[in-house]
Amino acid sequence: MASAIVYGNSREETAMFSPMGGRRTIAAMTAFWVMAAGGAAAQAYPDRPIDMIVPATPGSSADILGRVLTEEMAVKLGQRFVIYNKPGAGGILGTAEVSRAKPDGYTLMHVAAYSVTAQPLTERQAGYSAQSFVPICQTFKNDQVIVTRPNSYKTLAELVAASKAKSGGLDFGSPGLGTIPHLAMAEFSQITKVPFNHVPFKGPAESIQMTLGGQIDFAVAPLTAASGSGLAMPALFAEKRNPSIPDVPTVKEQGFDVSPLSIGGMFAPAGLPAEIKAKLESSCTTAVQSEPFQRIVKRTLQPADYFQDSAGFAANLAKDVEAKRRLLTSLGMVK
Repeated sequence: MASAIVYGNSREETAMFSPMGGRRTIAAMTAFWVMAAGGAAAQAYPDRPIDMIVPATPGSSADILGRVLTEEMAVKLGQRFVIYNKPGAGGILGTAEVSRAKPDGYTLMHVAAYSVTAQPLTERQAGYSAQSFVPICQTFKNDQVIVTRPNSYKTLAELVAASKAKSGGLDFGSPGLGTIPHLAMAEFSQITKVPFNHVPFKGPAESIQMTLGGQIDFAVAPLTAASGSGLAMPALFAEKRNPSIPDVPTVKEQGFDVSPLSIGGMFAPAGLPAEIKAKLESSCTTAVQSEPFQRIVKRTLQPADYFQDSAGFAANLAKDVEAKRRLLTSLGMVK
């Protein structure tokens, strides 16, 4: 007989053993084993050391906090992390490298969100966008503070009045063009319609030193860099006062709604499997609660809301992308 022997009476069973049905069966079995292998790989993760790229110099917030964070995460995950500092081109080189990496959980990044939300808008050579990454957890928040020489400008109102009175406005220093301190003052100037003359430096230390020496009128810098400088702090760019400097009022308290986000945390390349993301997020949450990490949180003067899980971090990033896009467009800095 030409017909094949068929076991079972259903149409599905008959199709399974037909020539076309056999091909469908093989395809289905192949898909099953691929999925099973992927699930097994996720369960076994991590089975080797994890590379953590920090697109910043040693000693930066992303570097200091990232090293303590990964030490604690390694305890829970059972694998060590290898830190690579890659600050070239303002962090673009390291960030771009992570965007191109295989999304298997073995190449991660700990960085200020500025590299993900603002730099792709202002630097054509970046080659990535915020959508190139998966946020794992937010691990720090750098409040920005205005610093002046003692007995010069004690309040924000005094600073505004002095800048109005000076031709071209007061000179202020920042860590560089397009940095969060620079953008904070640019937005402040737009809202108040008061001119300020921007003097960019290579980092916050230089702008603070030039303020101390009287070469510039004031500076805007991360609180971590400004603390211990001996300079006065008439205002803080933040939603709420920072518990480490409770007597310093926010810019918002003084009548000007300017509080740019300056956050950072852990990222992975887009396409990271959900199971691996969940493992990393869980270990990050445990790590930030550890005593060693809490010590570094106090040392770096983190505000109370410095930490966010993956969902909270993603929401902050989306908000930051839109805010930075509006401001940078108004300043003519979007490329």
